[in-house]
Amino acid sequence: MIDWLDPLLLSQWQFGLTTVYHFLFVPLTIGMATTVAIVQTAWVRTGKVAYLQLTHFFGKIFLINFAMGVVTGIVQEFQFGMNWSTYSRFVGDVFGAPLALEGLLAFFLEATFIGLWIFGWNRLPPKVHLFTIWATAFGTIVSAYFIIAANAFMQNPVGYGINQEKGRAELTDLWALLTNKVALAAFPHTIFACFMVSSAVIISVAAFHLSRNQHHETMRPALKLGLWTMVAAGGLTVLTGDQLGLAMVSTQPMKMAAAEALYHTASGEHASFSLLTLGTLDGVHELFSLRIPYLLSFLSTHSFDGTVEGINNLQAQYATLYGPGDYAPIVWVTYWSFRCMIGLGLLSVVIAIVGLWLTRAGAMPVNRWVWKVAIWAFPVPLLAMIVGWIFTEMGRQPWIVFSLLKTHDAVSPRVTGLEVLISLIAFTVIYGVLAVVEVRLITKAAQRGPDKAPDPHPQTGVPVHDPMVY
Repeated sequence: MIDWLDPLLLSQWQFGLTTVYHFLFVPLTIGMATTVAIVQTAWVRTGKVAYLQLTHFFGKIFLINFAMGVVTGIVQEFQFGMNWSTYSRFVGDVFGAPLALEGLLAFFLEATFIGLWIFGWNRLPPKVHLFTIWATAFGTIVSAYFIIAANAFMQNPVGYGINQEKGRAELTDLWALLTNKVALAAFPHTIFACFMVSSAVIISVAAFHLSRNQHHETMRPALKLGLWTMVAAGGLTVLTGDQLGLAMVSTQPMKMAAAEALYHTASGEHASFSLLTLGTLDGVHELFSLRIPYLLSFLSTHSFDGTVEGINNLQAQYATLYGPGDYAPIVWVTYWSFRCMIGLGLLSVVIAIVGLWLTRAGAMPVNRWVWKVAIWAFPVPLLAMIVGWIFTEMGRQPWIVFSLLKTHDAVSPRVTGLEVLISLIAFTVIYGVLAVVEVRLITKAAQRGPDKAPDPHPQTGVPVHDPMVY
């Protein structure tokens, strides 16, 4: 029977809630910062006013999203001390290093240059002002790397030593921590997925205006930019995901076994990948399964005859290494989140490819449903990223730091279930309000469309932009 006032259960739900909510803003911030930089570069190089209008337009969406992301990110980090103090004490010396670098270097870089970009219009030379938005975009990407490096330590601990006297992990090699092979594989996969999210928003907004036969001079190039970015980023996400899969198999083979619900070690033809399975996913009560032979071997080892270890075999190994216990994650969660991640990502790319075909050679779709699909498909890649992170984190269970600290040992010992429940309800209400505010602000900015072309300066001829428009 589930204890609904269990501090561990409630702390997991609270951290999951705040993490997923914060992550709603992260991909769009990363992708949109680079998008604004690219469009502004096009304006500086060509002088076309349409690109300047798009810079202002996407800049508003970026700034709204950035502000909301900062607020939710701060709340998320508070929980390490509130609900997970045992975890913080155990890995704080290691985990804190990349978080400190993220705050002191990357976030400081973002905050500084984003201010210069907002208020530097008409005050900084065009190329210097362009540099500020590129520096901001670079800062968002570097920030993401430090966060991913911190998470990678939880997946594959490196660069540390255990202080037996203090009972905690201590950093011994910062370079090893920052070059963790899981971080090196997860970083490009995450960044390209972020570009998929931002391109989906661009496609949706452009389709909204084009379906209403307005802002053609700006929205048609925006639509093309979004469609091509989606296809390119989608392809790169698949390639980098393959490398991340190899890193995952070498560091957490149980996660791959759970992703396929593979209970018995298999290789070659028997190591098949199931596109769809109906039943209990226990290998015994399977009603129907659509499988591709050899594919799991190839995904796991890059060999069609490679051996993939099963859950039962790994369970026996882990019990010998780490003592009695259940070392398999919740199989149905890992199985379906893995497939939802892949399926939703591929669906986004397919929609973009169809969009490129329908808009080729200056053509415009005439069917209303085509535009509706483009408009309402914007959350698809974001959902793919969210379930991808659910797979990443749930597939690591029962470990919070793989092989070092179990999740049930990491929760704050003096926090009661009632205290966590109260804060969980409070966070849920606050985040619900913030979600409404975020959606309304971005929707209003998107539906309004680009501002009219700014008037040129009487002497320089450069369009004058009022920075307070933001």
